[in-house]
Amino acid sequence: MKNIVIVGVGGQGTLLASKILGYIGLENGYDVRVSEVHGMSQRGGSVVTYVRLSDNEKIYSAIVEQGQADVVLAFENLEAVRALPYLKEDGIMIVNTQELLPMPVIIGAAEYPTDCLERLNANACKVIELDATSIAHECGTYRAANVVLIGVLAKQLPFTYDQWMKAIEANVKPKFIDMNKEAFKRGYEL
Repeated sequence: MKNIVIVGVGGQGTLLASKILGYIGLENGYDVRVSEVHGMSQRGGSVVTYVRLSDNEKIYSAIVEQGQADVVLAFENLEAVRALPYLKEDGIMIVNTQELLPMPVIIGAAEYPTDCLERLNANACKVIELDATSIAHECGTYRAANVVLIGVLAKQLPFTYDQWMKAIEANVKPKFIDMNKEAFKRGYEL
């Protein structure tokens, strides 16, 4: 069983990421549960998605409890810090080093923490940091940062490169498939 928590801000592609993960699991005979929790995602608020994959037992709940995530896939620094409680003791935090300012910071009611990556490294067993947004931009669109991150995550899951390519083809709009395949490849090769 693999428990994955995907966190980010509305508009970053967390839901597409969970769709690709769910698809690849189902296509390969896994029991899959996906649950999305998104508050003000349409307005740039936090988005949390749980993905549970099992090849040998039935999954009855889509929710990943705190302390149960094998992997937290974070699309933004502050969201990564907020998601730390989900991570298992030996879990892996994969984080895009992008900073997106939440509304309280924008209006001056709060300050964005400057020590997010330090907190992650002090509290997670393993942290993989990357600037997925810049890598995606090199592939043709910054919006493919989510797929760069999936490429990094793919090394933690038992699916082949070709199976991932098929999942991307099945879930990404045709005009964006090549860019997303390149973005995945760049993350996969890191």
